[in-house]
Formats: sequence, structure tokens, C-alpha cells
Amino acid sequence: MRLWSARGYGRRAALGTALAGIGVFRAARAAEPIRLLALGDSLTAGYGLPPGQGFVPQLQRALAGRGRPVRVIDAGVSGDTTAGGLARLDWALADNPQAVIVELGGNDGLRALPPAQTRANLAAILDRLKARGIPTLLAGMLAPPNLGAEYGREFAAVFQDLARQHPEVVFYPFFLDGVAGEAALNQPDGIHPNEKGLAEILRRFVPAVETLLERVPRPPAG
Repeated sequence: MRLWSARGYGRRAALGTALAGIGVFRAARAAEPIRLLALGDSLTAGYGLPPGQGFVPQLQRALAGRGRPVRVIDAGVSGDTTAGGLARLDWALADNPQAVIVELGGNDGLRALPPAQTRANLAAILDRLKARGIPTLLAGMLAPPNLGAEYGREFAAVFQDLARQHPEVVFYPFFLDGVAGEAALNQPDGIHPNEKGLAEILRRFVPAVETLLERVPRPPAG
């Protein structure tokens, strides 16, 4: 009795090769770094820090050290306001990020812009990202204390209210937590973190980024 033929064997071999190829393709996709967009201002851009030592490259290294292959895309522009971030959002999304960090608002506070304007701009950014199904982390900011308690409360409420209105967003209440006001952790301008300050920011901030990355859809297994 003939149990197999050359033709049948060839077909089975071809099928096995095709299935193996699919498996390799899926494994390669799973191993690809997650594309994480950092949309922000000078704090994201690494103002005043040596090349390669700013927020974006340091965040990428910190995540890699925790076993998370991520390519952090630098969309930080020094001096940018929430209005500027909104204006360039579509351009920034051309890299097809799988997740986004929104770190904006500091310059709105420094310029004492109306909190309602800041709220409208950030809400528009979050709405667009939600419509595209992109997991998002919103980094909060506080206003400079010299602008008065009332302005400070209104400004802080912008981020808190948006976090409540967008439960799908990962919320980190204050990007400069543990660093703001600490002379040893800031550059001479008292605004931008130095290398020690950035290390402290990342120590506190990275767990929130990991929560964000957990929300990125993964390729189907098998």
C-alpha cells in the first residue's frame, strides 16, 4: 500500500514552510519596539541637558532596562504651549505612534494664559487621540506660585478635570513631582531639571509609562 506520494509530500512541506514563515513574522512583530510619542515642550525636549541625556533618550533607556523595548519619538518643542501642541498634533502623529505622552501646559502657566484656553486645547488633543484609539498618558502641571493661589487652583483643576472626563487616559498629576522648587535638582533658571532632577523625574514617572504601555494592543498570539 502506498502511504505517500512525492506530490503529497511536497504539498505538506510547502504548507509547513508557509506556517513557519507566518510564525516568524508574528514573532518579529511581537519583538518590534512599541512606538511611543512624547508630545511636549522644553521638558520633553531636554532643554539645557547634554546631547543624549534628555528626557526622551533617558526614558527609552529606562524602559529598556526594565525589559520593555520601546522607541520613544521626540516631539518636544521648547517654548511650546498647549495651543502649539494642538496645532502640530497631526504632524506628530505621522509616525503612527502606538501610545502618546502629553506633557504640555507649563508654558501656558508661565505666560499666565487663561486656564480655560489651556483646558480647551488639551481637551481637543485628548479627544483626537481617543478618536484614533491611541492609549494616552496626560502629565499634569502646576502654575508658578507667584501667579497667586486662585490662578494656581484654576490651573491645576484643568488637568484634574480632564483626567476625570477621560477615564481612559493614564493620569500623572505633576510631571515635576519631587523636583520643582529643589535647587539641587534644577538648572540655574530654577525651571528645568538638571541631570539629577531628570533621574528623579524618571524614577517616579516610569511606572505610569509602564501602565500606559500595558494598554497598547498586542499582536495576536500563535
